[in-house]
Amino acid sequence: MAVLATVVLALMAAGPAKNAITKKKGATIVNTTTIMKKVKGLNGPTPVKIYIVKGKVDKVETLANQETPGFFERAVEVLNVFKGKTVDEAATMKVDAVSGATYSSEALIQNVQGGLKYYKQNK
Repeated sequence: MAVLATVVLALMAAGPAKNAITKKKGATIVNTTTIMKKVKGLNGPTPVKIYIVKGKVDKVETLANQETPGFFERAVEVLNVFKGKTVDEAATMKVDAVSGATYSSEALIQNVQGGLKYYKQNK
């Protein structure tokens, strides 16, 4: 988590990333492709789009990555824990990695929580 905090702080100091936060049909969407690019799963970056509606996480979508499909499909299950949580809750909650897909799930967790912290600083 210390690494995540360092990455988020460094990115915030650089200012808002272009197109990292957009709005569409009542949702604010945080794309972690550029803001969390140093967060990697087993085979590379694991960016996500976080949809925020009325201060809560509505859904999280995975974006293109190089993770092994079978393991990544299991890791994606971890994203369900964020749905319906407030931005503050989701950004700080303890989330366990998925056994057997540890690197991918830890990277997804870091992407979501780092993206939410970025959102709080740049909304």
